[in-house]
Amino acid sequence: MSDFYQTGVIATFHRLGSRPIEDIEAELEVFADHKPMALILPSLYSELQRPALSGIVDKLMDVRYLNSIVVSLDVASKKEFRHAKEYFSALPQNKRIVWNDGPAIQRVYKAIKNAELPMGHRGKGQSVWMAYGYVMSQQKIEGIVLHDCDIVTYDRSMLARLCYPIMNPALNYDFCKGFYSRVTDRLHGRVTRLLFTPLIRSLHKIIGYHPILVFFDSFRYPLSGEFSIDVDLARSNRIPGDWGLEVGVLAEVYRNTSIKRVCQIDIADNYEHKHQALSPSDSGKGLHKMCVDICKSIFRTLGSEGIVYSDGFFKTLLAAYVRTAQDMLDRYQNDAAVNGLFFDRHAESLAIETFTDAIRTAAGVIMEDPLGAPLIAAWDRVISAIPDILEKINEAVEEDNS
Repeated sequence: MSDFYQTGVIATFHRLGSRPIEDIEAELEVFADHKPMALILPSLYSELQRPALSGIVDKLMDVRYLNSIVVSLDVASKKEFRHAKEYFSALPQNKRIVWNDGPAIQRVYKAIKNAELPMGHRGKGQSVWMAYGYVMSQQKIEGIVLHDCDIVTYDRSMLARLCYPIMNPALNYDFCKGFYSRVTDRLHGRVTRLLFTPLIRSLHKIIGYHPILVFFDSFRYPLSGEFSIDVDLARSNRIPGDWGLEVGVLAEVYRNTSIKRVCQIDIADNYEHKHQALSPSDSGKGLHKMCVDICKSIFRTLGSEGIVYSDGFFKTLLAAYVRTAQDMLDRYQNDAAVNGLFFDRHAESLAIETFTDAIRTAAGVIMEDPLGAPLIAAWDRVISAIPDILEKINEAVEEDNS
């Protein structure tokens, strides 16, 4: 982006000029001795059938500053796991696949379950969490960088810029969130544009000033799946097991480190990945389900900060949200017009109506059960309950990858 405006309470790093990627990577190779980093790639086996992941692997071939790459593989049979090993074998870095469906890792999950530790349901959150455990078992890794496997517009600068604030010892950050614009012939990012931001600002109107609302609203793309994190912070963070993952990660970062050690960085001029269906009539599918989970995560986070809910609170919130979202819709329509982009007013309005239903559904769940399912346990707690758990994870992964 062309501006240099500092947003909210966290440091924002922009794309100013056109610094060569080779310069950034040369610095990162020096920093790697001080801050060894592991890249985590949470992936369904089905991603291996799509061109986006192939493009990512091709770009990673030339990255030399990473200590290791950890693929957390979900929904894969034994035959598919073998194919995944072959698929990633060309990568020159140290690489391991955490086969979440394999018998060795399943024994680890069973040991954690027997210790009565919350580990959520199958999904991206649990997959990322287990990959954290494997990275921690390596001991020498001091930082983690994570991004999705469906990025169509991936290039090396995305990864390098995401790593830089964490790896550079002079900057001293614990957590860095990536942001970008998502534009083709139209604006994308509906959940961020039309749910998250207007909802947070509506809550601000009702509750008044609250530090965590300011923190959430400081992120330019709070729902992006790309971030880097110090391994000690990752060890103390709990993780949501549903679509509330990104919001839950931000809430845990807010709770466990200083805001001065949190930043965001512009990692791409444009970003494109697969799109979820809206599913306006079914709250159990697509973006509709995603939005219900995001709203539940926001409401439970605020509840833990002492916010008291009532039926009247949520009725007021719905009214405030609809007005705020509609006002922002006008802004986006005008933004599209200035830039010559296609804008489907009906589809955008339908999204707001669907998101309104998602807020209503989430509010009903919160009023019935303010706590809900516990977050996946922080690794600090797991290690305390099962002192040799990291050794067990390492043995299981090595057994599968041998």
